[in-house]
Amino acid sequence: MNDIAYLMLRLVAGISFFGHGLVRLPKLTAFSQWMTETFSKSMLPQSLVTPFSYILPVAEFTIGILLLLGIFSPKAIIAGLVVMIILMFGTCLIENWEALPSQMMHAIILVVLYQFISANSISLEQFLKK
Repeated sequence: MNDIAYLMLRLVAGISFFGHGLVRLPKLTAFSQWMTETFSKSMLPQSLVTPFSYILPVAEFTIGILLLLGIFSPKAIIAGLVVMIILMFGTCLIENWEALPSQMMHAIILVVLYQFISANSISLEQFLKK
């Protein structure tokens, strides 16, 4: 993968994570209530869902910024993949099969980014190293 293609793919993933977090942070309580209600009939206890519902937007926002800037990229990619795996598990538990393809696409993009991390030369991290 060349450097420009990697940058474009990293930006695509970064803007998605950033955007998800950005729109949820101002309405964090409402988002948490929605998520808790959505999972109320699942086998997950509310004691797990509620804290996750507050952590998720912060994680998405942070991962998005890191990916957009290209700093701590390997760690941001792995963190993003962990978030996607957790989301996919939750999506399966509530049988929201329509959301699963989008989550799988995010996960695949993150795996590709990790696989080709050596092409991550157009980033703030590389700029600061020079």
